[in-house]
Amino acid sequence: MSGIYIHIPFCKQACHYCDFHFSTSLKKKETLIQALITELELRKKAYDDVIVSTIYFGGGTPSLLSDEEIQAIIKAVYKNFEVAENPEITLEANPDDLTDAKIKELAASPINRLSIGIQSFFEDDLKAMNRAHNASEAQACLEKATRYFDNITIDLIYGIPNMSLEKWQQNLDIAFQFGINHISSYALTVEPKTALDSFIKKGTYPPVNEALAQSHFNHLVAETKKQGFVHYEISNFGKPHFFSKHNTSYWQGKPYLGIGPSAHSFLGKTRSWNVANNTKYIQAISQGELPATSEVLSVTDQYNEYVMTGLRTIWGVSLDKIENDFGTVYKNFILKEAEIFLSKTLLVVEQENDESVLKTTSKGKFLVDGIASELFMI
Repeated sequence: MSGIYIHIPFCKQACHYCDFHFSTSLKKKETLIQALITELELRKKAYDDVIVSTIYFGGGTPSLLSDEEIQAIIKAVYKNFEVAENPEITLEANPDDLTDAKIKELAASPINRLSIGIQSFFEDDLKAMNRAHNASEAQACLEKATRYFDNITIDLIYGIPNMSLEKWQQNLDIAFQFGINHISSYALTVEPKTALDSFIKKGTYPPVNEALAQSHFNHLVAETKKQGFVHYEISNFGKPHFFSKHNTSYWQGKPYLGIGPSAHSFLGKTRSWNVANNTKYIQAISQGELPATSEVLSVTDQYNEYVMTGLRTIWGVSLDKIENDFGTVYKNFILKEAEIFLSKTLLVVEQENDESVLKTTSKGKFLVDGIASELFMI
């Protein structure tokens, strides 16, 4: 089973923290959508033995697309690929796009899951991030969306400088009151060359405080658990049966196809990525060429990737799988490198279904990316 990710590279305005590929000009929207449909046709040969179980519209802001544009892309997926029965089809949306009419339109379409970029329910946070929506739109869109969709995830950002624990709790309380079944939550991070990076360097915005972010994260873990969420990936909390099937396939190393400028694809032992430029992307596709760079992953690359993604999830890293797929050298290596983290109770080895599985403890979760990097074979 596999997923198809479709990158919609358009936004109304640039969020100060974002380093994803997008354009705030919609001039080439129609041409680009036609190019996405053509890329699906060009890609079908390499994926002819794959059954598509998830389709994910990401970006950018996919909710800027019209119903006709969304339907045309989904139709092209069905035309060129074998699609499983009842696939999960997710659309990322911004609150300001989710009018009553838009939500009804989406509910009548094949879209069955919404990922809504709330980030915060507070006006000052949204202004500081340069989000396109305001605090009232953040709540109003959920009032409407929850009438038509039960499979909704929202994004929330923690670790915002000067955000008190009480304010963070209020953000969570609002999400819980709406009966949201999935929350994706990320620490505010400073990516190079973003507006946020520039503001912090100029001293016009306070620097990110890791201790504050960690206290918010610990609070998030505790509060979501009380509400019946499962912390199944470091940044993702879902009620049972509401985990993101699409993103889970990434973390479990399943093949996926990325369509659109800057989109990545993965076929087990190879990875490729499209050019992050709308004009160059459109030009290449119009000439029947795939504007992609690819690499063959070495055994060490595959091992490092498995460790990086596996440790972030509740499924952990199977030591038996490492031995079978990569060799005894890799199993001995990870056990030796993990010793210090096991002694500090940041990692633990558990027995599951006759397998030894390496996992992060609750104490190690916030530090998982640093821990994983120490277990990489260079």
